[in-house]
Amino acid sequence: MVLIDTSVWIESLRKRGDVLVKLAVENLLDVYEAQWCSPVRLELIGGARREERQMLAMHFSVIPYRVCREDDWERALSLAWKLRQEGLTLPWLDVLIAAIAIHDEVRLYSIDAHFEQISRLTPLKLYRPGYGGSYTMEAD
Repeated sequence: MVLIDTSVWIESLRKRGDVLVKLAVENLLDVYEAQWCSPVRLELIGGARREERQMLAMHFSVIPYRVCREDDWERALSLAWKLRQEGLTLPWLDVLIAAIAIHDEVRLYSIDAHFEQISRLTPLKLYRPGYGGSYTMEAD
C-alpha cells in the first residue's frame, strides 16, 4: 500500500500538473495500492474551492482511507521531538502523516521535500514511481 500525500494529489489533479506524477497516481489507483488518510483529507478537501469540495469527496470515497487515531497523535509528538533534536522543525501535519506511514509500514508518495528530510532520520519509506515502485532505505 502507498499512502499518497497532499502534494501528490494536488499535482495529479492540476490540469497542467506533472504528467509523471499523474501517471504514477493513476497506476497506483489501477492496482489498488493508493491510500489516503485524515490529515491529507484535511489539507486536500479543506483547502479546496467550494465548487470542488463535493466532487473531491465523492472521488476519494472509493479509495482506502486511514483514519487518524489518538495513538497516531502520540507517535507524531514523539517523532516531532526527535526531528527537533536533529534541528528540523516541520509542519505538524507532515509529521503526523509521516508517523502514520512509519507505524503502518507503508510507503509514502510525496513531492514535498519535508518527507525526504524525515526519511533520512527515520524508518520512513518513500515511494518512487517506476516499474513495481520502490522505496528508499538508509542502506541504499
